[in-house]
Amino acid sequence: MATKFFIPSVNILGQGSVDEAINDIKALGFTKALIVTDKPLVSIGLVAKVQDKLNTQGIDVVIFDGVQPNPTTGNVEAGLALLTSNQCDFIISLGGGSPHDCAKGIALVATNGGQIKDYEGVDVSKKPQMPLVAINTTAGTASEMTRFCIITDEARHIKMAIVDKNTTPILSVNDPELMLEKPASLTAATGMDALTHAIEAYVSIAANPITDACAIKAIELINANLINAVKKGNDITARENMAYAQFLAGMAFNNASLGYVHAMAHQLGGFYDLPHGVCNALLLPHVQAYNAQVAPQRLSDVAKAMGVDVSLMTAEQGAQAAIEAIKTLSAAVNIPANLTELGVKAEDIPTLADNALKDACGFTNPKQATHQEICQIFTNAL
Repeated sequence: MATKFFIPSVNILGQGSVDEAINDIKALGFTKALIVTDKPLVSIGLVAKVQDKLNTQGIDVVIFDGVQPNPTTGNVEAGLALLTSNQCDFIISLGGGSPHDCAKGIALVATNGGQIKDYEGVDVSKKPQMPLVAINTTAGTASEMTRFCIITDEARHIKMAIVDKNTTPILSVNDPELMLEKPASLTAATGMDALTHAIEAYVSIAANPITDACAIKAIELINANLINAVKKGNDITARENMAYAQFLAGMAFNNASLGYVHAMAHQLGGFYDLPHGVCNALLLPHVQAYNAQVAPQRLSDVAKAMGVDVSLMTAEQGAQAAIEAIKTLSAAVNIPANLTELGVKAEDIPTLADNALKDACGFTNPKQATHQEICQIFTNAL
């Protein structure tokens, strides 16, 4: 079977990446940017810093800072209106997954018309989106370099998965200097999100040698650096290693896809407006316990990448060791213990499970689950 591999055409990583990226933007001939971001990044002065750099190169800026933590159809519509009224010729997303996903939605509708809900599914759009440069400030979602766009449909209270090659940015930027001000809780949540990406891609039925290499290296880097990044936020080495780790995990899942952890986490985010990375972290060991029935050797490889000596273990024992390693890392970075702490209610589980199975249609979990099995996984995580 032929393999397609999706990635932005240009990706800049490491200290000083922003300055180099702005030189590239200038060379492309763009003159007016819509910066899609959120209010916290405006309040700490990060948006103004990037705006000043752009202005120095003669690039005008319009700021849309209305992105919510779980970006909505309304956010996309508001950003699109600002883009159109100001006649911007390209878009910059500045932040983590929320601004990146919102910007993708704006850019896709800007050239294809209609509403963002029209593009739910896989490769629905007909035209490339408006040029998008994604400047990342978190080490987790990898949305700055993927073809995935997750938008909450406010009317249906669900997260829509838009998986479309036309949502891939033309340029991604990962500068660890922009990540130094991230609070510990956000560092932990996004780091566990990246770990989830890597593990789900590695056990995916669509995995291949390229995605395997990316996923395993990402797991190794996260295991070695996430705790330091959380507890020593100004550790630039840990920040840079996490930036590379989340990018590698993005390369893996952008091509091998994801599984039930994300299908289920999307429902928790859409239904309760909960942080995506935390939901992933809580669901990850429970879904992998389910996957261990059919992919024990793959999970044993994950355990090895997380520093466990599996040389004398069976594949099944290695899989269990991986699950315990995930729980240990999650606890070490202060992820809540269970979904009950997040306000998830048992009576909502049948609806959550039903929507998760619908969301999972385009995903590649190694074992197909029934509605009852998804309900049980949710229950185990309570």
